[in-house]
Amino acid sequence: MTPSEYKQLKGLARENLRDHMTDLELIFSMLGEAATTEIARRQDAQGFSENKTASRKGGRIAGKAREKLENETGAKVVSSENYLTGPEHRKRLKTKQGKMAHHD
Repeated sequence: MTPSEYKQLKGLARENLRDHMTDLELIFSMLGEAATTEIARRQDAQGFSENKTASRKGGRIAGKAREKLENETGAKVVSSENYLTGPEHRKRLKTKQGKMAHHD
């Protein structure tokens, strides 16, 4: 799914897509980015073409991991749920408040 398609699914116009992802969506996005970075670094990717190849490989790794989780749980990772209006926001807010209370 392209970022534009993802934004449309979540009902976003100009907002930052990452700010509206659930925990799992964010984790799998980060896995793809980290895998891409590692592949590009280890293969000393130079130029657009080599980096594009590394990017596709990194995305494929994250995609396969996502599919395995979806098969195991029977639930899709990608959703129209919006973090800022959904239960993820409340969970993170409680966690953040709990951490802040421990630092006082």
